[in-house]
Amino acid sequence: MRKNLFLFLLFLSLTLQAQQKRQFRGAWIQCVNGQFKGLPTQEMQKTLSYQLDELKKDGCNAIIFQVRPECDALYESQLEPWSYYLTGEQGKAPDPYWDPLAWMIDQCHQRDMELHAWINPYRAKTKVAHKNSAGHIVSRHPERCFEYDGLTLLNPALRENRDYICAVVMDIVERYDVDGLHMDDYFYPYPTPGIEIPDVKDFEANAEGYTDIGDWRRHNVDLFVQQLAETIRATKPWVKIGISPFGIYRNQKSDPRGSRTNGLQNYDQLYADILLWDENRWMDYCVPQLYWEIGNKAADYDELIHWWNDNCHNTNLYIGEDVERTAKFKQQSAKMALHQEMDHVQGIVLWYAKAAVDNVGGYGTQLRTNYWRYPALQPHTPWMDKEAPGKVKKLKEIDVDGQRVLCWAPPKAKKWHDEAKKYVVYRFDKGEKVNLDDPSKIVAITTNTHYELPDQSRKTRHTYVVTALDRVQNESSMVKKKIKY
Repeated sequence: MRKNLFLFLLFLSLTLQAQQKRQFRGAWIQCVNGQFKGLPTQEMQKTLSYQLDELKKDGCNAIIFQVRPECDALYESQLEPWSYYLTGEQGKAPDPYWDPLAWMIDQCHQRDMELHAWINPYRAKTKVAHKNSAGHIVSRHPERCFEYDGLTLLNPALRENRDYICAVVMDIVERYDVDGLHMDDYFYPYPTPGIEIPDVKDFEANAEGYTDIGDWRRHNVDLFVQQLAETIRATKPWVKIGISPFGIYRNQKSDPRGSRTNGLQNYDQLYADILLWDENRWMDYCVPQLYWEIGNKAADYDELIHWWNDNCHNTNLYIGEDVERTAKFKQQSAKMALHQEMDHVQGIVLWYAKAAVDNVGGYGTQLRTNYWRYPALQPHTPWMDKEAPGKVKKLKEIDVDGQRVLCWAPPKAKKWHDEAKKYVVYRFDKGEKVNLDDPSKIVAITTNTHYELPDQSRKTRHTYVVTALDRVQNESSMVKKKIKY
């Protein structure tokens, strides 16, 4: 039965590759694996530029860049020291000096990609042996941390830690033009058999009415996620909040609402009540990490993508994909077919970027030639803003030193949600019906207010259409211009 399903999905994927006009196409670029540690500035920039160029060719429209791996920074901060994973020594500034987050924002925006700053909220030190700087939170306030199986974490029970993390996030959001703020699955630590979280005394001292320590821990994380959402929305309401939880919420043996799986659970072991955050819209998008293969006995990808599709409805739902495992089991086509079946799944985030860039198993080739062949706008977020900006003005063709250029003026704007930040340029052949739902007709998504018209070797006519996009990519009405070559 499972084999027949697999073949059916494969057939669907190969024959019905309808392109989506709106889709989140993201990739995680991590630093905690040490890929950048100690690299000279120019070498790291060269590596990142290459990765961004290849991901752009693959069709990516968003990068999730790790900037705070262990209460340290891959950006200039007065609150936390420079990261060990950047220079190889915590607190040491890069030389020659640069700001990786500012540089990445600029590079991504030049490529018309979003940049989401990825932080690990509670982790204060990984298992990698290195010395914390004097300015690090562990050095300054060891009483606000606890040790767990080689890790050091900020204690989620303490309000001062929630306030501290939110101050760090507000600093990022205020000073940098990020499109999103992203957290992954590290809340309370992943459990190690035989080792207890050392917070019993905190629970006994301030249980806040809870009799079960698990409920109390979930409450602590809920308070933080709510405060984080309020902080970001009060600072820059257009910055999207994304959370990427472990792929299993609960197993059915723990909760009838759970998935038919048998693995670690967000709710019970990581104390992360993702569905509550979705219900209260404390996040704008959710990216469950479905890193397993179709047919996995403990955590079947097929089961889990259906479960999340059926249960996560109040925020945008994207799926975290393991590129290497998908390639190993030769399941890219079957997984993409499953995505087409889902009515709530609106995107994919690749784990991890380098695997796609390295084209493991031809994964990147399939993205750029098939699944992500045409550009895509970001999914709608109507709870943030649902009003489209005004139409572009003064659309015309001009000659600039022999180059024919289509140019326009932005619409008028009074507030952030009226302002045009990007533009979409479509091209239709003579006699072809104008259909803005067809992404194959998009020739540019750009921050520029002009588009260089291509040279034509024969006489022909085209209709060009230009629309405006606001900060959350609501699209304006169109303005048309017929061009004769």
